[in-house]
Amino acid sequence: MVLLACALLLLAAAVLVGGHVLENRRRERRVAERLQGRMVSDARFGTLMRQLGGSALAQRSVSLDNETQILLNRVGWRKASQRSLFAAFQIGLPIVLLGVTLLGQQILFPHADPAWIAPMFALGIGYLLPKRVLAAAAKYRQQAIAKEISTFIPLLRILFESGMAIEQSLRVLGNEAERLLPALTHELRLILARVDSGLELSEELGKTARLLEVDEFTDTCIILQQLIHQGGGAMKSLLALKQLLDDRRLTRLQEYISKMSAKMSVVMMVFLFPALLIVLGGPAFIGIARALNHF
Repeated sequence: MVLLACALLLLAAAVLVGGHVLENRRRERRVAERLQGRMVSDARFGTLMRQLGGSALAQRSVSLDNETQILLNRVGWRKASQRSLFAAFQIGLPIVLLGVTLLGQQILFPHADPAWIAPMFALGIGYLLPKRVLAAAAKYRQQAIAKEISTFIPLLRILFESGMAIEQSLRVLGNEAERLLPALTHELRLILARVDSGLELSEELGKTARLLEVDEFTDTCIILQQLIHQGGGAMKSLLALKQLLDDRRLTRLQEYISKMSAKMSVVMMVFLFPALLIVLGGPAFIGIARALNHF
């Protein structure tokens, strides 16, 4: 066991030294390529991840799962390179966890019986973990978009009242409101890029609303489509939608506060009531105990 630990430490030291040497060589090569005016090559890790994500097994694992594609669309990963990156993590993480579990089991629990239970659990967790993280990221982004709509609508109304058209207003917001509306501006850029390629703005708004499945964004896109087709009468609808969103947000805050007050009441009952009982009833209990001692 001691020899195995020493061998592992020597191997780790060799890996660190070798990695340091390779990193220095890579930096020297990049400096030389920059001095020669050539483009710097991509990192080996990125190339390996792209090759793994572009493999037939990785692509099939993503293409066969319709829920994963929906979640990738909601997160905003719609490019082939981004989907290949997720496919690489989907295939690579189970292998890495399997190897780490086998190594840890061999070192810490060499006589575990049966020995296949921990590796199977690691393999399953490694396969399910990327999708769960993706689902959490998609839900968080949906909530972020829903919050940004309440700011997006007043800005859109201001641009409309200044005389701008719909497409021009969306372009202004997509280019200038990145810090204020990071998630929405990303979606607007994707929509406008497809419009520049020759597609219709109204259809692209509808497709994006169906992909994201955010009620607030869907209602806004419906009003914008109405404004595109009819040419007017949507300003009052935007104002009514803004008031409706504010009412919904106020209702959610009231529900959150009511739930929080109930939770705080439970905390008070658990922690404050025993202390209060000790302070108020303690002297009486001590007096009764002393009186009983005299008998």
